[in-house]
Amino acid sequence: MSCFDGNPNFCPECGSVLPLPGIHDTVLCPRCSFCIPVAEFAGQEIRSTVVFNPVEQSAVTLDDVEDSDLKGPVIDRRCSRCNKEGMVYHTRQMRSADEGQTVFFTCIHCRYQEKEDS
Repeated sequence: MSCFDGNPNFCPECGSVLPLPGIHDTVLCPRCSFCIPVAEFAGQEIRSTVVFNPVEQSAVTLDDVEDSDLKGPVIDRRCSRCNKEGMVYHTRQMRSADEGQTVFFTCIHCRYQEKEDS
């Protein structure tokens, strides 16, 4: 038995998430191989919830802009000209195929364009 006591969802030795009890008589930690008898889970109800961020918080919408250079995914990148967050990006293969793509960023506020070679 472990010297730590904690949440039954986690291994008391290393803190890893434990798999759900299955057909075996024990639950084995996938990281440290700590073994817990399934009987210790008797009568316990384990629940989990997933909370998603509202759409208006997760991305900047560009509904009113129809400009072709402002279409694409918006990322949290600070513009070097106006110092505001939010840039649209797209990639292009500008050099030979064995080299990385070039990423073009456009500020959604001042439309300043930057490029980054990867």
